[in-house]
Amino acid sequence: MQVWRLFREHLRSSAFTGAGGLYVASRWNHLEIAMVYTATSRALAALEFFVNLQPNEAPNDLLMAEAFVPDANIETIGLDDLPRNWRSLSNERCRDVGSEWARSLRSVALKVPSAVVEGDWNVLLNPKHPQFGKVRIGAAKPFRFDERMFR
Repeated sequence: MQVWRLFREHLRSSAFTGAGGLYVASRWNHLEIAMVYTATSRALAALEFFVNLQPNEAPNDLLMAEAFVPDANIETIGLDDLPRNWRSLSNERCRDVGSEWARSLRSVALKVPSAVVEGDWNVLLNPKHPQFGKVRIGAAKPFRFDERMFR
């Protein structure tokens, strides 16, 4: 499976280490759980990043990288497996699901629904999984948002 990640230049060396989860809890991880958030398309990766920007912040140091995850090592969580309010920002159940998955080392990747674009998917990567080395990470290339997004 091909996935994409958008990140800032200063995070290039740690973009696929899951280091952010060690310092910040997010939708699918509790604090101190290493996790790499990716998306199934460039567009979704961009939107997932965009919703976390401050108003009128147009970063000029963005990089987009693709990665390839072996299909045999992907688990999926569907909407039926989640509480009805899973899209709320402080949903502890989502954090529990993602963190439990990461600790279990069941798979390298967990495909989860996108809260930003209904019907699309994010893919969480577990850098602690013994097979993480089989994830092929491509070269990071410059990325820019269209300036109209910041009017």
